Amino acid sequence: MKVWIQAMRLRTLPLAASCILAGAASAKVSGLAESGERLQLIFWLTLATTFLLQVLSNFANDFGDFSHGVDNENRIGPKRTLQSGSITKSQMKRALLVTTVLTLLSGISLLWFAFSPSHQFTQAFIMLIIGFAAIAAAIKYTVGNNPYGYRGLGDLFVFLFFGPVGVVGTCYLMTLEIPHNTWLLAVTTGLYSTAVLNLNNLRDHENDRISGKRTLVVQWEFNRGKMYQIALVILATIALLIWVVLFGFKPVAWLAIIPGLVQCALLLKVWRCSVPAQLDSELKKVALLTFLISLILFLG
Repeated sequence: MKVWIQAMRLRTLPLAASCILAGAASAKVSGLAESGERLQLIFWLTLATTFLLQVLSNFANDFGDFSHGVDNENRIGPKRTLQSGSITKSQMKRALLVTTVLTLLSGISLLWFAFSPSHQFTQAFIMLIIGFAAIAAAIKYTVGNNPYGYRGLGDLFVFLFFGPVGVVGTCYLMTLEIPHNTWLLAVTTGLYSTAVLNLNNLRDHENDRISGKRTLVVQWEFNRGKMYQIALVILATIALLIWVVLFGFKPVAWLAIIPGLVQCALLLKVWRCSVPAQLDSELKKVALLTFLISLILFLG
């Protein structure tokens, strides 16, 4: 059980929760979300489905990187379970299948409670297609003969699924509408989440290059990757500031600016860094600060 918990990488779940919390905050600010047990059920099912998707992605990433030889003795960061031999490839395949089924069951239950009362089955079908796309994206990031994460497309998919899909999708499930304030939070969480991935790619860029994993950092080189990191964080913080000024009606929502500014302050250490291994601790900080921002907005 300890090995499987390690493979799930539970430390990644707060970042996955960020887009759900931000979407729920947007739904409440819009005034379109109904109060009551049904709304709470939709929220918890959305969170559960997102957590399952994240675990599925982590399992697939473990399987894919090991299969392509990226998880080797030169890799920086925590040792993966297939790499250490504590889980076999056949066991991980079964885990991928089980997690996919659980994700589908959770997602279909979510869509039923969200859309059946209003009989909006066309919208439910569209959301189901997006759900299938999310499952495919979680698996195809590193699994298969031509994974998109090995072609520098990981950043785009992380932005889309942790930003517009996660935030706007959550708000839509709760309100059955898409308020205009939602897009700013989608940009905020999407860019911060992409910044987490970019730090991971900055940390591992030397081994990725040798292993044939052509992330954007590998294509652009280390220093340009750091400039990209600065752009991601600053743009995300600007979007956050605009949202708080325009829609942060409760005083507590303004507190979200503080971790946003801390994100910007941390960029100085990233810019000065010349040893990729030192970025491992920064990765955790950015992920937790992103979660803190979304949690403050949710509470506000």
